[in-house]
Amino acid sequence: MPLYQAAMTQEITITRLGHQGDGIAPGPVYVPRSLPGEVVSGTPEGDRLADMRVVTPSPHRVAPPCRHYRACGGCQLQHASDGFVAEWKQEVVRAALAAQGIEAVMRPVHTSPPQSRRRATIAVRRTKKGALAGFHGRASDVITEIPDCHLLDPALLAAIPMAEALAMLGGSRKGVMAVTLTLSVAGLDVAVRGGKPLDGPLEVALGQLAEVQGLARLAWEDEVIAMRHPPAQNFGKAAVVPPPGAFLQATRDGEQALLAAVRETIAGARRVADLFAGCGTFALPLAETAEVHAVEGESAMTAALDRGWRRAQGLKRVTTEARDLFRRPLLPDELAAFDAVVLDPPRAGAEAQVAELARAKPPVIAYVSCNPVTFARDAKTLVQAGYSLNWVQVVDQFRWSAHVELAAAFSLAHIGG
Repeated sequence: MPLYQAAMTQEITITRLGHQGDGIAPGPVYVPRSLPGEVVSGTPEGDRLADMRVVTPSPHRVAPPCRHYRACGGCQLQHASDGFVAEWKQEVVRAALAAQGIEAVMRPVHTSPPQSRRRATIAVRRTKKGALAGFHGRASDVITEIPDCHLLDPALLAAIPMAEALAMLGGSRKGVMAVTLTLSVAGLDVAVRGGKPLDGPLEVALGQLAEVQGLARLAWEDEVIAMRHPPAQNFGKAAVVPPPGAFLQATRDGEQALLAAVRETIAGARRVADLFAGCGTFALPLAETAEVHAVEGESAMTAALDRGWRRAQGLKRVTTEARDLFRRPLLPDELAAFDAVVLDPPRAGAEAQVAELARAKPPVIAYVSCNPVTFARDAKTLVQAGYSLNWVQVVDQFRWSAHVELAAAFSLAHIGG
């Protein structure tokens, strides 16, 4: 028996990290929670190594600060030093750009502090004895409870029992509910998906729960059940009430870092186009110094942005347009009215819109991206059209994760940085 076990155990050396944060050895063999240069042993299972044990640790290995890390899938890189993670995320961006033949000045990484996540989606399931809420384990349907999570703002952690209560009222034993918790000026904004179909008794029970828990708003599959106070988000001088579950930057700290990068890039602009504008994260603060045209695919978001602008004081003119920029990008004759453009697309990037920007050639473009690969593809189009990529800054809102976000500044080469 010992000989059989020995034959099954394999010792390998990790050569690099993949885009999901896994260590990779020749083969390739994927080893979660390992670091480049480490010698590890374990049991081969296809292209993965199970029951991993570190034989020779990396000098960048640290003790994970969170006791849930081994079971929870919310973080991938707590076993690595902050300096290593920052350099690795920069290298992910460098490599993506290099694959497109582009070099860039990399500014220091800005990393949000622990316990600063103001928005998170919690997985909740009913059980025989009650309910279970937390994050899914890595590549698993198992939910890990996270009472001492180091990511979430303490106010979100305190709301987890309320998420369990929602499952008790409207969850199914057969499925998992997704409960999105968002901190707002007025308190907790809650949006639920995957629950039972809404009926009269359930609606009454949910309304009572919202009142008892003091929720600012509770939505069930996009239908607002209760709103004690408008769950506003402050974007500069404006207060915006987003639609239930609408996109919001993960941390206030990260949002301010991205906004500072965008402001620096378009400084002096008088008319700005904010494309993929969401509810006004950039458009409304930028309206303190420039007229802004905000374009977003979801009409509920543009409506919220517009209401926020109309109620604010001291802002220049902001116009909104609900438009699918993947299918109907702004064309050069429309873009001619602007002396700066802000882009903040989803992970797919902005290929169609960037092609039109390359033709229109606005003087400066501030690009915010959550996917280095699609960013690099779009950057190549702009560089080939005559733009300089002046600098790139990684803004790490998703601390200890493999997720990479960035802000970048483009200007026409003859204008300079």
